[in-house]
Amino acid sequence: MRYVSPNLRLLFSPPLRPTLSVPLFISKPNPKPFSFSTILASSSSKRPRSFSNLSRRSNSTFKDRKGGGRDMTMEETTGQSKDSSSSFGFNKRRAEGRDKSDRPKKNPQLKERKLNPTNTIAYVQILGTGMDTQDTSPSVLLFFDKQRFIFNAGEGLQRFCTEHKVKLSKIDHIFLSRVCSETAGGLPGLLLTLAGMGEEGYSVKIWGPSDLNFLVGAMKSFIPHATMVHTQSFGQSPISDAAENVTAPIKASDPIVLVKDEVVKISAILLQPHCLEHSQIKPGEMSVLYICELPELMGKFDPKKAAALGLKAGPKYSELQHGKSVKSDRLDIMVHPADVMDPPVPGPIVILVDCPTESHLQELLSIECLNGYYTDVSSHLTESTKMVNCVIHLSPASVVSSPNYQKWMKKFGSAQHIMAGHGKKTLEVPILKSSARVTSRLNYLCPQFFPAPGFLSLQHLSSSEGPTLKICESIPAENLLKFTLRPYAQLGLDRSHIPTPMGQSQVIDELHLEIPEIADAAQHVREFWQELKESREVLPTSNDNGVMIEEPWLMEDTLPGCLENIRRDDLEIVLLGTGSSQPSKYRNVSSVYINLFSKGSLLLDCGEGTLGQLKRRYGVDGADKAIRNLKCVWISHIHADHHTGLARVLALRRDLLKGVPHEPLLVIGPRQLKRYLDAYQRLEDLDMQFLDCRSTTKASWDTFVRDGASNNDGSSPQSPRHSNAKNESMQEINQTLFAKGSRMKSYLRQPGSPVDHSAAYPFLKSLKKMLGEAGLEALISFPVVHCPQAFGIVLEAAERVSSVGKVIPGWKIVYSGDTRPCPELVDACRGATVLIHEATFEDGLVDEAIARNHSTTKEAIEVGNSAGAYRIVLTHFSQRYPKIPVFDETHMHKTCIAFDMMSINIADLPVLPKVLPYLKLLFRNEVAVDESDDILDALV
Repeated sequence: MRYVSPNLRLLFSPPLRPTLSVPLFISKPNPKPFSFSTILASSSSKRPRSFSNLSRRSNSTFKDRKGGGRDMTMEETTGQSKDSSSSFGFNKRRAEGRDKSDRPKKNPQLKERKLNPTNTIAYVQILGTGMDTQDTSPSVLLFFDKQRFIFNAGEGLQRFCTEHKVKLSKIDHIFLSRVCSETAGGLPGLLLTLAGMGEEGYSVKIWGPSDLNFLVGAMKSFIPHATMVHTQSFGQSPISDAAENVTAPIKASDPIVLVKDEVVKISAILLQPHCLEHSQIKPGEMSVLYICELPELMGKFDPKKAAALGLKAGPKYSELQHGKSVKSDRLDIMVHPADVMDPPVPGPIVILVDCPTESHLQELLSIECLNGYYTDVSSHLTESTKMVNCVIHLSPASVVSSPNYQKWMKKFGSAQHIMAGHGKKTLEVPILKSSARVTSRLNYLCPQFFPAPGFLSLQHLSSSEGPTLKICESIPAENLLKFTLRPYAQLGLDRSHIPTPMGQSQVIDELHLEIPEIADAAQHVREFWQELKESREVLPTSNDNGVMIEEPWLMEDTLPGCLENIRRDDLEIVLLGTGSSQPSKYRNVSSVYINLFSKGSLLLDCGEGTLGQLKRRYGVDGADKAIRNLKCVWISHIHADHHTGLARVLALRRDLLKGVPHEPLLVIGPRQLKRYLDAYQRLEDLDMQFLDCRSTTKASWDTFVRDGASNNDGSSPQSPRHSNAKNESMQEINQTLFAKGSRMKSYLRQPGSPVDHSAAYPFLKSLKKMLGEAGLEALISFPVVHCPQAFGIVLEAAERVSSVGKVIPGWKIVYSGDTRPCPELVDACRGATVLIHEATFEDGLVDEAIARNHSTTKEAIEVGNSAGAYRIVLTHFSQRYPKIPVFDETHMHKTCIAFDMMSINIADLPVLPKVLPYLKLLFRNEVAVDESDDILDALV
């Protein structure tokens, strides 16, 4: 028998069997919220009760906290079908998409600022988004006392700003060096968050080449128009007029002045591929070079010189400082400003260049208007020549390392060159330190569920760049590296804000000091796996005969039949994002990676930053392999925190498979998502096919199977068989989802036109083939109660045959998406091996959960318990719970809390709930702080 320290014996003594104090779908505030300092599990002497009284539900009214004080009646907030056994509370208006009038109308405005021409502080700073994962372009901040400008807004920018306390509300302008998912993937979430701040919301002015029009047109499919009125493109105007367009220059390479005030002048020079100079420019091929010029400052007034020239102290001093000549008081001479003023302080100049290809480089070398900024000895210097102080290169290593690019850099003389392209990294330092620190602590406690991050080694990073020709001196960009522009005396690099690297050993040393018993806890957790190995020989397996156990905890030591002889390379569930609304320091937004190993993989939801999370989990090369092997991406609903990372994933897959025979990736989602993707593909090809979630419901699959049985592929809409099948399918869907008096009336907004099954059949054939290759028996979407066209998903594995010929049932994974508890979800969860259920709110916030059509922790657990799910994983936590959510441990006997990067192998499911008390120990000193104080909920 293993040794357990006295401290752990006290902390983790087994509680009594859990009890259910309320029936399913009854959600009363918990009068005793969980305390982080409490480690001992809750106990109860009451006898467990069955689910025989599921029909009862406490109906209450509420006042929407963001609804402008409008009182919502029971009828408006609680959906209730005629079958009382499926009664539950939800916000009917929100589910139907009619709640916009309930919210205060906002008209986000640009901020009006009183500028400070003297600007005591000014600098440019590298915001290192993507520098550790290479998934997105770094951003650059141009800072002034009263103004802020950001160049590029890739995925993760919002999370980066939260981590490093860069105030989003202070940003005035965002400039894009190119318009693509790499440079603009963070814009949708950023715009929505800014629009939700304050009473009226904030807005920023977005600048970019003419391709910006396509991006704006795509974002309008899920972002309110008022949020994007301040967008302005420049250069050759495409067909779309979604953004206001600045008059194009006479020559494509002439500078375009975008901003000019007493603080700064920002100009843009367009770069296009050299071979396309006289042909039609394709979207996404245009790049931009930005020139930021600060005005010259007058020199300091010297009163001694003024006195020597016969001037008395008084108004004439002021006139001289404003550039006017005056007559001397004592001498018969005119005194000019140059006589009494020190030499003027030249205005610093910063250039940001993004030259993505060799073809763009040819155009860059031929731009004549840059001649006035070249100061090397070979250039023809004139009085009008301007000295550039800093050049920030966003160009890739393959371009930067070329001899022609190096010679071009040398033309700027003594300018400081900062290489911010991905290939120039020399440090393996996590950009999101807070998240990395939590991941390291979790990895120490339980490496089986929290593997070490998959970053590349420093040696591999440096060696991957190959030989580089260095004619011009430069430095690699580092996160938060500054180049000071003013005060002029401090002009130059400032490394004081670069984060200090913190190694794994240092994090663990601090953990031991903070929680001395954590070493014993980690040992205790490791022993669970030895126990699991031993117990597999004696634990019985269930018969899987379809009989639901009313007291599921009585059989919790019985393995489901699908886990018999399970292999570790059968399934791994990776929680890439476990937060809701917007990214935070500790939790990214929703995404679940289903790793089927050699059989491929799937993504369930794909919030902003999903690609970056994949790279943190598997490393740069490992994530690229995962993207290549993706079989399908499934999106639950149109809210931005569930899909805005999709374009970046699809674009990377397109690039990785260029020149390799392959099929477009199948994307399954609500029909609103297709509108967005169709519009976005005018900007860049995403190499994908789309299938409506409604075409993957059980009713649709049944129709598809019936058509297949009659040798009708549905290709002829006029065929009698197709027409009958289509009508029968739509009748089934209407009866199941929409008809009054049904077991549940799901508040999907009924489509204006029926699902076009004839168009869906080819994709269903492809999907069925893909499922077979992945070892899956079924992928079924089902409606849930959140917003119009919101879905959950069921994944079922095919049966296996053991070495002795025994048929072993396949596992079943259910993902709820965002939803209130509802019978459709309970039905889908029957006999699930794993239920991944959203638990946005704690039990005491049930009214808020109803208002927003989300679930509480207890409600999510009750759904799983009532359906007999073997394991329940809670996710999608409100950002008010930054590290660990508030929950009552009474009912957690088969449940665990999800964290970002948590990797659950199917072979480890028996151990999963046992780890929860130790996770509470790890976070026992944490205090719940609402991270949305500065960034309001704007996405849900």
